[in-house]
Amino acid sequence: MTDSAVTPPDDAAAGDAPEGGRAGRRGRGGAEARRALRRGGGLQQLKYISRKIPLYEVLKTDGLEIIEHNADTVLEEIGLEFRDDEETLELWKAAGADVKGTRIRFPRGLCRQLVQATAPREFTQYARNPDRTVQIGGNNTVFAPVYGPPFIRTLDEGRRYARIEDFRNFVKLAYMTPVMHHSGGTVCEPVDLPVNKRHLDMVYSHIKYSDKPFMGSVTAPERAEDTVAMARLVFGEEFVDKNCVLISLINANSPMVWDGTMLGALKTYARANQAVIVTPFILAGAMAPVTSAGVLTQTLAESLAGMATAQLCRPGAPVVFGSFASSISMQSGAPTFGTPEPALVLYGAAALARRLGVPFRSGGSLCGSKVPDAQAAFESAQTLLPTMLGGVNFVLHAAGWLEGGLVSSYEKFILDTDQLGMMQVMAEGIDLSENGQAMDAIRQVGPGSHYLGCDHTQRNFENAFYRSTIADNNSYEQWEAEGRQDASQRANTIWKRMLEEYEAPAIDPAIDEALQDFMRRKKDSMPDAFT
Repeated sequence: MTDSAVTPPDDAAAGDAPEGGRAGRRGRGGAEARRALRRGGGLQQLKYISRKIPLYEVLKTDGLEIIEHNADTVLEEIGLEFRDDEETLELWKAAGADVKGTRIRFPRGLCRQLVQATAPREFTQYARNPDRTVQIGGNNTVFAPVYGPPFIRTLDEGRRYARIEDFRNFVKLAYMTPVMHHSGGTVCEPVDLPVNKRHLDMVYSHIKYSDKPFMGSVTAPERAEDTVAMARLVFGEEFVDKNCVLISLINANSPMVWDGTMLGALKTYARANQAVIVTPFILAGAMAPVTSAGVLTQTLAESLAGMATAQLCRPGAPVVFGSFASSISMQSGAPTFGTPEPALVLYGAAALARRLGVPFRSGGSLCGSKVPDAQAAFESAQTLLPTMLGGVNFVLHAAGWLEGGLVSSYEKFILDTDQLGMMQVMAEGIDLSENGQAMDAIRQVGPGSHYLGCDHTQRNFENAFYRSTIADNNSYEQWEAEGRQDASQRANTIWKRMLEEYEAPAIDPAIDEALQDFMRRKKDSMPDAFT
């Protein structure tokens, strides 16, 4: 890798970047990459997933039309609150919406028309290393790490508040993980830094310690502006204006409220032609109805209004229909994960996104467990499998999520990435090539023998099956001789070794200096604030 990796791809000059980017250079896919994945070794990075397996559908056309009709009814008759943002109210008034105070009611079908008229079905997010560029939408799936927790958990220290060192560590781990296609965003909240300045160090960490695509800050409009400014230093102002280099998470304040902070960040990114993931954050039973159909209706209404707002700011700005829907315990009110109802919502929302014609975000490796135990494993698996089968395009919280999103766990990150590797292989589907059909092996072995020594087995020995990076499949005696370690203990060893072996990707020193100078000037312009 050279310093030139920070420049735009040669055949994607500003303004004429092809939809798919540089498909031949974006990642090292194919048989070589799959072999590396199955071996579980090296820093071999894998291309984002291009799914070859069919989608799993839970609603037929008439069911989806019911949800769409109901969402339009919510937008038209009930309306949504748009608070602390006079500009957005004026935008919608000019677009023909009924604006009374902070309540906006939308003519039936208006939001859908705005989104479908200009929002792209797929888009490219460029990384500073062209080999890491990703395509979001269509049959593609992009894995990004955990987002947002204020706490950290390790096997050595237990639970504690996150620090900027942890943030950098998770960026490094995501960079080194072959099946992690994206650096993510707030991989943890570094509470040791001032609230009004920490976003600078967070964005810089993604740029400095990784060369994968990354997410922007959304905690205030001015922090979104800082993110765009830093991206321009890396990619160039003209390239950023005409191409997507940032994607950011914009949450509705469910039920049916958009607040000024989220709207301000959304407008900043949309006007800069940068992607926003418009996601209602819903705990069903508290922030939406208890039924899956009710959750889908409210999710679609809230997300449509947000995506349409982005199109009012800049037609053609990339948007992603997001769904984060968990159930709750009706006894305690605590969020629950890995249960059937959120999976049904995911499948339904994915189908709605496809009908709308925009990429879809949902799923991940979600759990409510306090430690990376059996509960964490089965709840995460029950979220991740629908994520793949449902056709999610952008997967936030793909690795590291613990305790309902309050904790970023080092060990859970390693455990989850092993599952992501399995999904990467599963998405390839069944190989029907001559080698995959294996007729030569069947002929050679014949009845009553075995396949261990046949030519076909020997040729495919190294890459025949996925080889877990974390599971122990050795004998009891060998397991005992090696210290009787469980999966969390093995994961603890792995993440420590990865950080010891980490080597930073190259970056142009002039760009690095410009970024640091920008950060110094911004920090010096304001006093520290911790609230």
